[in-house]
Amino acid sequence: MAASFYKWFGTICLNMFMFSSVGWFIPETAPATGKPEIHPFYVSVTEMEYNATDKTLEIACKVFTDDFEKAMTKSNNTKVDLYNPKDSALIQKQVADYLRNHFQLKVDGKPAALEYIGHEIEEQSTWSYFQVNKLNTAPHKVEVTSNVFFEMYDKQINIFHVTVNGTRKSTKLDYPATNAVFEF
Repeated sequence: MAASFYKWFGTICLNMFMFSSVGWFIPETAPATGKPEIHPFYVSVTEMEYNATDKTLEIACKVFTDDFEKAMTKSNNTKVDLYNPKDSALIQKQVADYLRNHFQLKVDGKPAALEYIGHEIEEQSTWSYFQVNKLNTAPHKVEVTSNVFFEMYDKQINIFHVTVNGTRKSTKLDYPATNAVFEF
């Protein structure tokens, strides 16, 4: 899986966005909790790449961890702590459920089942990994429906990069827009 590529590339994209679009942003750690302090903007970056060898669409989504905790706390009506989970299996389920409820795909007009691979914390961000299996051919059309964190922030921006057979297309969805189509 190209998770390391996603992580590397997504970090560069998010950092470029942070530094070029909204001025310099330097995360600091809150002394009492050891967690990063709240950031001044709301953005996610999702990378999707068709893997011709495995016939899968690999997906990596990067979000700010504090936003993710707030969103999952709201949707589950219970406090969620991604930095220090008390029940790893429950956290895995909550991460997968939240993203499946707020991020759907259609590949060539058919709903795509997102297989949850896992997630990891990287400084102030959380990476979540999914894949769509059993794609017999490279996708010609990928339709995204996403309202990640829209229930919380009317300034949320969700950025998408889709790569199929070396061709990369990108777009962003600003609240309240929820749909994007990529054709190859």
